[in-house]
Amino acid sequence: MALALVHGRARAGVRAPAIQVEVYLAGGIPRMNIVGLPEAAVREAKDRVRAAIQCAQYEFPARVITVNLAPADLPKGGGRFDLPIALGILAASGQIPLEALAGCEFVGELGLTGELRPVDGVLPAALACAETGRTLVVPATNGDEAALVSGLEVRTARTLLEVCAMLHGSKTLPQPAPAVAQRLPGPDLRDVRGQAQARRALEIAAAGGHHLLLAGPPGCGKTLLASRLPGILPEASEAEALEAAAIASVSGRGLDPARWRERPFRSPHHTASAVALVGGGAEPRPGEISLAHHGVLFLDELPEWDRRALEVLREPLESGVVTISRAARQCEFPARFQLVAAMNPCPCGWAGDPCGRCRCGIEAIRRYRARISGPLLDRIDLHIDVQRLPPSELRPDAPAGESSAEVRARVEAARAVQAQRAGKTNAALSQAETSAWCRLQPADQALLERAIESLQLSARSMHRILRVARTIADLAGSPGIATAHLTEAIGYRRADRGLDPLAA
Repeated sequence: MALALVHGRARAGVRAPAIQVEVYLAGGIPRMNIVGLPEAAVREAKDRVRAAIQCAQYEFPARVITVNLAPADLPKGGGRFDLPIALGILAASGQIPLEALAGCEFVGELGLTGELRPVDGVLPAALACAETGRTLVVPATNGDEAALVSGLEVRTARTLLEVCAMLHGSKTLPQPAPAVAQRLPGPDLRDVRGQAQARRALEIAAAGGHHLLLAGPPGCGKTLLASRLPGILPEASEAEALEAAAIASVSGRGLDPARWRERPFRSPHHTASAVALVGGGAEPRPGEISLAHHGVLFLDELPEWDRRALEVLREPLESGVVTISRAARQCEFPARFQLVAAMNPCPCGWAGDPCGRCRCGIEAIRRYRARISGPLLDRIDLHIDVQRLPPSELRPDAPAGESSAEVRARVEAARAVQAQRAGKTNAALSQAETSAWCRLQPADQALLERAIESLQLSARSMHRILRVARTIADLAGSPGIATAHLTEAIGYRRADRGLDPLAA
Protein backbone atom coordinates (compact mmCIF):
# COMPACT_ATOMS: atom_id res chain seq x y z
CA MET A 1 0.00 0.00 0.00
CA ALA A 2 1.44 3.39 -1.04
CA LEU A 3 0.18 5.20 2.07
CA ALA A 4 2.00 5.76 5.36
CA LEU A 5 1.22 7.56 8.61
CA VAL A 6 3.94 8.96 10.90
CA HIS A 7 3.40 10.76 14.23
CA GLY A 8 5.11 14.08 14.87
CA ARG A 9 4.72 17.23 16.94
CA ALA A 10 4.24 20.88 15.97
CA ARG A 11 5.05 23.90 18.12
CA ALA A 12 2.36 26.40 19.14
CA GLY A 13 3.58 28.60 21.97
CA VAL A 14 4.51 26.23 24.79
CA ARG A 15 2.19 23.53 23.49
CA ALA A 16 3.17 20.72 21.14
CA PRO A 17 0.05 19.66 19.21
CA ALA A 18 0.07 16.18 17.69
CA ILE A 19 0.67 16.12 13.93
CA GLN A 20 -0.11 13.20 11.64
CA VAL A 21 2.25 13.14 8.67
CA GLU A 22 0.41 11.30 5.89
CA VAL A 23 2.41 10.31 2.81
CA TYR A 24 0.71 9.02 -0.37
CA LEU A 25 2.49 7.79 -3.51
CA ALA A 26 0.69 7.90 -6.86
CA GLY A 27 1.57 7.53 -10.49
CA GLY A 28 2.38 10.44 -12.79
CA ILE A 29 5.18 12.87 -13.47
CA PRO A 30 7.47 12.70 -10.40
CA ARG A 31 6.96 15.60 -8.02
CA MET A 32 6.47 16.23 -4.33
CA ASN A 33 3.74 18.35 -2.74
CA ILE A 34 3.44 19.30 0.94
CA VAL A 35 0.01 20.47 2.11
CA GLY A 36 -1.46 21.42 5.49
CA LEU A 37 -0.48 25.11 5.93
CA PRO A 38 3.30 24.59 5.64
CA GLU A 39 5.49 27.65 6.03
CA ALA A 40 8.60 28.25 3.92
CA ALA A 41 10.93 26.10 6.05
CA VAL A 42 8.51 23.18 5.80
CA ARG A 43 8.01 23.56 2.04
CA GLU A 44 11.78 23.47 1.59
CA ALA A 45 11.86 20.10 3.37
CA LYS A 46 11.31 18.36 0.01
CA ASP A 47 14.88 19.17 -1.07
CA ARG A 48 16.46 18.25 2.26
CA VAL A 49 14.49 15.00 2.46
CA ARG A 50 15.38 13.95 -1.10
CA ALA A 51 19.11 14.45 -0.52
CA ALA A 52 19.03 12.79 2.93
CA ILE A 53 17.23 9.67 1.61
CA GLN A 54 19.66 9.28 -1.26
CA CYS A 55 22.71 9.81 0.98
CA ALA A 56 21.35 7.08 3.27
CA GLN A 57 21.50 4.69 0.28
CA TYR A 58 17.72 4.44 -0.04
CA GLU A 59 15.73 5.05 -3.20
CA PHE A 60 13.76 8.24 -3.53
CA PRO A 61 10.49 7.22 -5.28
CA ALA A 62 10.07 8.57 -8.82
CA ARG A 63 6.36 9.08 -8.29
CA VAL A 64 3.89 11.79 -7.29
CA ILE A 65 4.44 12.21 -3.53
CA THR A 66 1.77 13.99 -1.52
CA VAL A 67 2.58 14.85 2.09
CA ASN A 68 -0.32 16.00 4.26
CA LEU A 69 0.39 17.55 7.66
CA ALA A 70 -2.83 17.13 9.65
CA PRO A 71 -4.68 18.93 11.11
CA ALA A 72 -4.75 21.13 8.04
CA ASP A 73 -5.81 24.35 9.83
CA LEU A 74 -2.76 24.51 12.14
CA PRO A 75 0.23 26.45 10.70
CA LYS A 76 3.40 24.33 10.52
CA GLY A 77 6.85 25.88 10.76
CA GLY A 78 10.51 24.91 11.15
CA GLY A 79 12.49 21.87 10.14
CA ARG A 80 11.06 19.56 12.82
CA PHE A 81 8.95 17.67 10.24
CA ASP A 82 11.90 16.58 8.06
CA LEU A 83 12.42 13.26 9.84
CA PRO A 84 8.75 12.12 9.90
CA ILE A 85 8.35 13.15 6.22
CA ALA A 86 11.40 11.13 5.21
CA LEU A 87 10.23 8.10 7.20
CA GLY A 88 6.76 8.40 5.70
CA ILE A 89 8.19 8.34 2.17
CA LEU A 90 10.34 5.30 2.95
CA ALA A 91 7.43 3.47 4.60
CA ALA A 92 4.99 4.26 1.79
CA SER A 93 7.49 2.96 -0.76
CA GLY A 94 8.01 -0.25 1.25
CA GLN A 95 11.64 0.39 2.18
CA ILE A 96 11.03 0.33 5.97
CA PRO A 97 8.33 -1.61 7.88
CA LEU A 98 5.14 0.40 8.19
CA GLU A 99 4.00 -1.24 11.43
CA ALA A 100 7.17 -0.13 13.27
CA LEU A 101 6.10 3.52 13.02
CA ALA A 102 2.92 3.18 15.08
CA GLY A 103 4.52 3.20 18.53
CA CYS A 104 6.87 6.13 17.98
CA GLU A 105 6.85 9.88 17.48
CA PHE A 106 9.61 11.56 15.51
CA VAL A 107 11.02 15.10 15.69
CA GLY A 108 14.13 16.31 13.89
CA GLU A 109 15.61 18.33 11.06
CA LEU A 110 17.63 16.62 8.34
CA GLY A 111 20.86 17.77 6.79
CA LEU A 112 21.61 16.98 3.16
CA THR A 113 23.86 14.11 4.26
CA GLY A 114 21.11 12.54 6.40
CA GLU A 115 22.49 13.98 9.63
CA LEU A 116 19.88 14.73 12.29
CA ARG A 117 20.07 18.32 13.50
CA PRO A 118 18.55 19.68 16.75
CA VAL A 119 15.33 21.66 16.85
CA ASP A 120 13.85 23.91 19.52
CA GLY A 121 10.76 23.10 21.54
CA VAL A 122 11.67 19.46 22.20
CA LEU A 123 10.68 19.58 25.88
CA PRO A 124 7.01 20.49 25.20
CA ALA A 125 6.96 17.70 22.60
CA ALA A 126 8.35 15.28 25.18
CA LEU A 127 5.76 16.32 27.78
CA ALA A 128 2.94 15.78 25.28
CA CYS A 129 4.37 12.50 24.01
CA ALA A 130 4.59 11.12 27.56
CA GLU A 131 0.79 11.30 27.79
CA THR A 132 0.39 9.03 24.75
CA GLY A 133 2.75 6.24 25.87
CA ARG A 134 4.71 6.33 22.60
CA THR A 135 8.49 6.38 22.26
CA LEU A 136 9.99 9.73 21.23
CA VAL A 137 12.87 9.70 18.74
CA VAL A 138 14.89 12.92 18.64
CA PRO A 139 18.31 14.10 17.42
CA ALA A 140 21.16 13.19 19.75
CA THR A 141 21.73 16.84 20.69
CA ASN A 142 18.15 17.11 22.00
CA GLY A 143 18.32 13.89 24.02
CA ASP A 144 19.23 15.40 27.40
CA GLU A 145 16.38 17.88 27.15
CA ALA A 146 13.77 15.24 26.29
CA ALA A 147 15.06 12.99 29.09
CA LEU A 148 13.92 15.53 31.70
CA VAL A 149 10.39 14.12 31.39
CA SER A 150 9.92 11.19 33.73
CA GLY A 151 7.97 8.20 32.47
CA LEU A 152 8.89 8.81 28.81
CA GLU A 153 11.01 6.48 26.70
CA VAL A 154 13.39 8.61 24.63
CA ARG A 155 15.66 7.38 21.87
CA THR A 156 18.33 9.46 20.18
CA ALA A 157 19.86 9.15 16.73
CA ARG A 158 22.58 10.93 14.82
CA THR A 159 21.45 10.10 11.28
CA LEU A 160 18.43 9.04 9.27
CA LEU A 161 20.19 5.72 8.64
CA GLU A 162 20.28 4.95 12.38
CA VAL A 163 16.53 5.60 12.70
CA CYS A 164 15.82 3.29 9.77
CA ALA A 165 18.03 0.60 11.32
CA MET A 166 16.01 0.84 14.54
CA LEU A 167 12.75 0.46 12.62
CA HIS A 168 14.17 -2.59 10.83
CA GLY A 169 15.08 -4.06 14.22
CA SER A 170 18.78 -4.32 13.41
CA LYS A 171 19.90 -1.57 15.82
CA THR A 172 18.88 -0.27 19.24
CA LEU A 173 19.07 3.48 19.63
CA PRO A 174 20.61 4.79 22.86
CA GLN A 175 18.42 6.20 25.61
CA PRO A 176 19.84 9.34 27.27
CA ALA A 177 20.22 9.36 31.04
CA PRO A 178 18.26 12.06 32.90
CA ALA A 179 20.43 15.03 33.83
CA VAL A 180 21.21 15.43 37.52
CA ALA A 181 19.90 18.82 38.59
CA GLN A 182 22.16 20.66 40.99
CA ARG A 183 21.60 23.87 42.92
CA LEU A 184 24.82 25.67 42.14
CA PRO A 185 25.98 28.32 44.60
CA GLY A 186 24.92 31.79 43.51
CA PRO A 187 25.16 35.31 44.93
CA ASP A 188 24.77 35.17 48.71
CA LEU A 189 22.78 37.57 50.85
CA ARG A 190 25.72 37.63 53.25
CA ASP A 191 27.43 39.98 50.76
CA VAL A 192 24.89 42.71 51.56
CA ARG A 193 26.14 44.95 54.37
CA GLY A 194 23.64 46.80 56.53
CA GLN A 195 20.30 47.57 54.84
CA ALA A 196 18.28 45.81 57.54
CA GLN A 197 14.94 47.13 56.27
CA ALA A 198 15.67 46.17 52.65
CA ARG A 199 16.81 42.71 53.71
CA ARG A 200 13.61 42.30 55.72
CA ALA A 201 11.51 43.34 52.72
CA LEU A 202 13.42 40.93 50.49
CA GLU A 203 12.63 38.09 52.90
CA ILE A 204 8.95 39.02 52.99
CA ALA A 205 8.85 39.21 49.19
CA ALA A 206 10.42 35.76 48.92
CA ALA A 207 8.14 34.23 51.54
CA GLY A 208 4.90 35.43 49.98
CA GLY A 209 5.83 35.85 46.30
CA HIS A 210 5.25 39.62 46.49
CA HIS A 211 6.45 42.24 44.01
CA LEU A 212 9.07 44.69 45.28
CA LEU A 213 10.22 48.23 44.43
CA LEU A 214 13.59 49.48 45.68
CA ALA A 215 14.20 53.25 45.59
CA GLY A 216 17.46 54.89 46.53
CA PRO A 217 20.53 56.82 45.35
CA PRO A 218 23.12 55.34 42.97
CA GLY A 219 25.39 52.66 44.40
CA CYS A 220 23.36 52.02 47.55
CA GLY A 221 22.90 48.29 46.78
CA LYS A 222 19.57 48.02 44.94
CA THR A 223 20.90 45.71 42.22
CA LEU A 224 22.93 43.79 44.79
CA LEU A 225 19.79 43.11 46.80
CA ALA A 226 17.70 42.13 43.77
CA SER A 227 20.28 39.63 42.55
CA ARG A 228 20.13 37.86 45.94
CA LEU A 229 16.40 37.14 45.75
CA PRO A 230 16.70 33.86 43.75
CA GLY A 231 19.09 32.52 46.38
CA ILE A 232 16.50 32.78 49.17
CA LEU A 233 13.60 31.38 47.13
CA PRO A 234 12.70 27.70 47.66
CA GLU A 235 13.83 25.28 44.98
CA ALA A 236 11.26 25.02 42.20
CA SER A 237 9.07 21.93 42.24
CA GLU A 238 9.36 19.51 39.33
CA ALA A 239 6.15 20.84 37.78
CA GLU A 240 7.28 24.47 38.11
CA ALA A 241 10.74 23.68 36.75
CA LEU A 242 9.31 21.82 33.75
CA GLU A 243 7.00 24.73 32.93
CA ALA A 244 9.88 27.21 33.04
CA ALA A 245 12.16 24.85 31.10
CA ALA A 246 9.50 24.37 28.41
CA ILE A 247 9.41 28.14 27.85
CA ALA A 248 13.19 28.25 27.58
CA SER A 249 13.03 25.35 25.13
CA VAL A 250 10.71 27.14 22.69
CA SER A 251 12.49 30.49 23.05
CA GLY A 252 15.28 29.48 20.69
CA ARG A 253 17.90 30.45 23.29
CA GLY A 254 18.62 26.94 24.45
CA LEU A 255 18.19 25.05 27.71
CA ASP A 256 20.87 23.76 30.06
CA PRO A 257 19.49 20.42 31.34
CA ALA A 258 21.90 20.43 34.28
CA ARG A 259 20.38 23.67 35.65
CA TRP A 260 16.73 23.12 34.81
CA ARG A 261 15.62 23.14 38.46
CA GLU A 262 16.99 26.65 39.07
CA ARG A 263 14.51 29.50 39.17
CA PRO A 264 15.13 31.94 36.30
CA PHE A 265 16.44 35.46 36.93
CA ARG A 266 15.90 37.83 34.01
CA SER A 267 17.33 41.35 33.94
CA PRO A 268 16.57 43.01 30.58
CA HIS A 269 18.09 46.40 29.70
CA HIS A 270 15.85 49.43 30.13
CA THR A 271 15.88 50.05 26.37
CA ALA A 272 13.99 46.78 25.75
CA SER A 273 10.75 47.16 23.80
CA ALA A 274 7.26 46.05 24.76
CA VAL A 275 7.58 43.10 22.36
CA ALA A 276 10.84 42.05 24.02
CA LEU A 277 9.04 42.05 27.38
CA VAL A 278 5.82 40.24 26.52
CA GLY A 279 6.90 38.31 23.43
CA GLY A 280 5.75 38.38 19.84
CA GLY A 281 7.00 38.14 16.29
CA ALA A 282 5.52 36.62 13.14
CA GLU A 283 6.03 33.24 14.79
CA PRO A 284 5.27 34.20 18.42
CA ARG A 285 8.14 33.69 20.84
CA PRO A 286 8.07 34.18 24.62
CA GLY A 287 9.29 37.48 26.03
CA GLU A 288 11.19 38.32 29.20
CA ILE A 289 8.14 38.03 31.45
CA SER A 290 7.55 34.46 30.28
CA LEU A 291 11.23 33.56 30.46
CA ALA A 292 11.01 34.67 34.12
CA HIS A 293 8.06 32.31 34.79
CA HIS A 294 8.29 30.93 38.36
CA GLY A 295 11.35 33.14 38.83
CA VAL A 296 12.37 36.79 39.13
CA LEU A 297 12.11 39.65 36.62
CA PHE A 298 14.39 42.52 37.61
CA LEU A 299 13.78 45.91 35.99
CA ASP A 300 16.55 48.34 36.86
CA GLU A 301 16.24 52.11 36.28
CA LEU A 302 12.45 51.79 36.20
CA PRO A 303 11.63 55.42 35.24
CA GLU A 304 14.02 55.17 32.27
CA TRP A 305 11.91 52.46 30.65
CA ASP A 306 9.58 53.40 27.84
CA ARG A 307 6.14 54.07 29.30
CA ARG A 308 4.42 51.83 26.74
CA ALA A 309 6.77 48.95 27.58
CA LEU A 310 6.01 49.19 31.30
CA GLU A 311 2.26 49.37 30.82
CA VAL A 312 2.18 45.95 29.14
CA LEU A 313 3.13 44.46 32.51
CA ARG A 314 -0.20 45.36 34.10
CA GLU A 315 -2.31 42.42 32.93
CA PRO A 316 0.37 39.71 33.35
CA LEU A 317 1.05 40.91 36.91
CA GLU A 318 -2.58 40.11 37.72
CA SER A 319 -3.36 37.11 35.52
CA GLY A 320 0.00 35.30 35.28
CA VAL A 321 -0.42 34.72 31.52
CA VAL A 322 0.11 36.74 28.35
CA THR A 323 -1.81 36.16 25.13
CA ILE A 324 -0.15 37.14 21.86
CA SER A 325 -2.58 37.53 18.96
CA ARG A 326 -1.55 37.61 15.32
CA ALA A 327 -3.59 37.50 12.14
CA ALA A 328 -2.78 33.83 11.55
CA ARG A 329 -2.54 32.51 15.09
CA GLN A 330 -2.89 33.15 18.80
CA CYS A 331 -0.43 31.92 21.43
CA GLU A 332 -0.68 31.98 25.20
CA PHE A 333 2.48 31.97 27.32
CA PRO A 334 2.54 31.59 31.12
CA ALA A 335 4.07 34.58 32.91
CA ARG A 336 3.73 34.13 36.67
CA PHE A 337 6.88 35.96 37.66
CA GLN A 338 8.01 37.95 40.69
CA LEU A 339 8.78 41.55 39.82
CA VAL A 340 11.65 43.40 41.47
CA ALA A 341 12.15 46.97 40.26
CA ALA A 342 14.74 49.57 41.18
CA MET A 343 14.77 53.33 40.69
CA ASN A 344 16.56 56.49 41.72
CA PRO A 345 14.52 59.10 43.62
CA CYS A 346 15.18 61.85 41.04
CA PRO A 347 16.95 62.42 37.68
CA CYS A 348 20.34 63.01 39.32
CA GLY A 349 19.69 60.25 41.85
CA TRP A 350 20.42 62.13 45.06
CA ALA A 351 17.08 63.57 46.21
CA GLY A 352 16.69 63.16 49.97
CA ASP A 353 20.30 62.09 50.52
CA PRO A 354 22.00 63.77 53.52
CA CYS A 355 24.88 64.87 51.27
CA GLY A 356 22.60 67.57 49.84
CA ARG A 357 24.08 67.32 46.33
CA CYS A 358 20.68 67.10 44.57
CA ARG A 359 19.86 70.19 42.50
CA CYS A 360 16.74 68.83 40.79
CA GLY A 361 13.71 71.08 40.97
CA ILE A 362 10.49 69.79 42.49
CA GLU A 363 8.77 69.75 39.09
CA ALA A 364 11.66 67.80 37.54
CA ILE A 365 11.32 65.21 40.31
CA ARG A 366 7.56 65.00 39.81
CA ARG A 367 7.96 64.49 36.05
CA TYR A 368 10.61 61.84 36.65
CA ARG A 369 8.43 59.82 39.00
CA ALA A 370 5.34 60.33 36.85
CA ARG A 371 6.99 58.11 34.24
CA ILE A 372 5.80 55.21 36.42
CA SER A 373 2.03 55.07 36.26
CA GLY A 374 -0.14 54.80 39.34
CA PRO A 375 -1.80 51.56 38.16
CA LEU A 376 1.62 49.90 37.86
CA LEU A 377 2.75 51.10 41.29
CA ASP A 378 -0.57 49.91 42.67
CA ARG A 379 0.34 46.35 41.65
CA ILE A 380 3.68 46.37 43.51
CA ASP A 381 3.24 45.16 47.09
CA LEU A 382 6.38 46.45 48.81
CA HIS A 383 7.95 49.90 48.32
CA ILE A 384 11.31 50.26 50.07
CA ASP A 385 13.75 53.13 50.50
CA VAL A 386 17.36 51.97 50.30
CA GLN A 387 19.72 54.45 51.97
CA ARG A 388 23.37 55.11 51.25
CA LEU A 389 25.51 53.38 53.88
CA PRO A 390 28.19 55.14 55.94
CA PRO A 391 31.76 54.02 55.11
CA SER A 392 32.14 52.36 58.52
CA GLU A 393 29.55 49.70 57.54
CA LEU A 394 31.42 48.88 54.33
CA ARG A 395 34.71 47.88 55.94
CA PRO A 396 35.94 44.36 55.09
CA ASP A 397 35.93 43.47 58.78
CA ALA A 398 32.38 44.79 59.36
CA PRO A 399 29.99 42.11 60.64
CA ALA A 400 28.18 40.29 57.83
CA GLY A 401 24.47 39.63 57.87
CA GLU A 402 22.66 36.31 57.61
CA SER A 403 23.46 34.04 54.70
CA SER A 404 21.00 33.13 51.96
CA ALA A 405 20.71 29.60 53.39
CA GLU A 406 19.60 30.91 56.80
CA VAL A 407 16.98 33.21 55.30
CA ARG A 408 15.82 30.54 52.84
CA ALA A 409 15.05 28.20 55.73
CA ARG A 410 12.55 30.71 57.15
CA VAL A 411 11.12 31.38 53.69
CA GLU A 412 10.57 27.67 53.06
CA ALA A 413 8.84 27.28 56.44
CA ALA A 414 6.50 30.19 55.66
CA ARG A 415 5.72 28.85 52.19
CA ALA A 416 4.97 25.44 53.65
CA VAL A 417 2.33 27.05 55.86
CA GLN A 418 0.83 28.83 52.84
CA ALA A 419 0.80 25.65 50.77
CA GLN A 420 -1.00 23.76 53.52
CA ARG A 421 -3.50 26.57 54.02
CA ALA A 422 -4.39 27.57 50.44
CA GLY A 423 -2.15 25.57 48.10
CA LYS A 424 -0.47 28.74 46.81
CA THR A 425 1.61 31.72 47.93
CA ASN A 426 -0.12 34.61 49.64
CA ALA A 427 0.52 36.91 46.67
CA ALA A 428 -1.56 34.58 44.47
CA LEU A 429 -4.61 34.57 46.74
CA SER A 430 -7.86 35.60 45.08
CA GLN A 431 -10.12 38.26 46.56
CA ALA A 432 -12.35 35.63 48.17
CA GLU A 433 -9.34 33.74 49.55
CA THR A 434 -7.90 36.99 50.91
CA SER A 435 -11.14 37.66 52.77
CA ALA A 436 -11.11 34.11 54.17
CA TRP A 437 -7.44 33.84 55.22
CA CYS A 438 -6.54 37.44 56.06
CA ARG A 439 -9.15 38.33 58.66
CA LEU A 440 -8.44 41.18 61.07
CA GLN A 441 -9.58 41.99 64.57
CA PRO A 442 -12.12 44.86 64.74
CA ALA A 443 -9.52 47.33 66.01
CA ASP A 444 -7.07 46.35 63.26
CA GLN A 445 -9.83 46.59 60.65
CA ALA A 446 -10.50 50.14 61.76
CA LEU A 447 -6.76 50.89 61.60
CA LEU A 448 -6.60 49.58 58.03
CA GLU A 449 -9.62 51.63 56.98
CA ARG A 450 -8.07 54.81 58.42
CA ALA A 451 -4.85 54.10 56.55
CA ILE A 452 -6.73 53.48 53.29
CA GLU A 453 -8.64 56.74 53.72
CA SER A 454 -5.55 58.73 54.71
CA LEU A 455 -3.38 57.45 51.86
CA GLN A 456 -6.25 57.34 49.36
CA LEU A 457 -5.43 53.76 48.43
CA SER A 458 -7.38 51.59 46.03
CA ALA A 459 -9.20 48.37 46.86
CA ARG A 460 -6.37 46.51 45.12
CA SER A 461 -3.83 48.13 47.45
CA MET A 462 -5.93 47.20 50.46
CA HIS A 463 -6.00 43.53 49.45
CA ARG A 464 -2.26 43.59 48.80
CA ILE A 465 -1.64 45.05 52.25
CA LEU A 466 -3.65 42.20 53.76
CA ARG A 467 -1.68 39.58 51.83
CA VAL A 468 1.64 41.12 52.89
CA ALA A 469 0.43 41.20 56.51
CA ARG A 470 -0.51 37.52 56.20
CA THR A 471 3.01 36.75 54.97
CA ILE A 472 4.58 38.67 57.87
CA ALA A 473 2.41 36.67 60.25
CA ASP A 474 3.49 33.41 58.58
CA LEU A 475 7.16 34.34 59.01
CA ALA A 476 6.46 35.03 62.67
CA GLY A 477 4.63 31.70 63.07
CA SER A 478 1.43 33.50 64.07
CA PRO A 479 -1.94 31.86 63.29
CA GLY A 480 -3.57 35.28 62.85
CA ILE A 481 -2.63 38.77 61.72
CA ALA A 482 -1.65 40.94 64.68
CA THR A 483 -1.49 44.72 64.85
CA ALA A 484 2.30 44.72 64.43
CA HIS A 485 2.02 42.65 61.25
CA LEU A 486 -0.59 44.98 59.78
CA THR A 487 1.27 48.19 60.60
CA GLU A 488 4.45 46.83 59.07
CA ALA A 489 2.57 45.91 55.90
CA ILE A 490 1.04 49.40 55.70
CA GLY A 491 4.51 50.89 56.13
CA TYR A 492 5.66 49.20 52.93
CA ARG A 493 3.25 51.29 50.79
CA ARG A 494 5.72 54.19 50.72
CA ALA A 495 5.18 55.17 47.10
CA ASP A 496 1.46 55.72 47.75
CA ARG A 497 2.20 58.64 50.08
CA GLY A 498 3.15 61.16 47.44
CA LEU A 499 6.42 62.86 46.66
CA ASP A 500 8.20 63.51 49.95
CA PRO A 501 8.17 60.04 51.57
CA LEU A 502 9.91 58.42 48.60
CA ALA A 503 12.58 61.09 48.62
CA ALA A 504 13.14 60.92 52.35
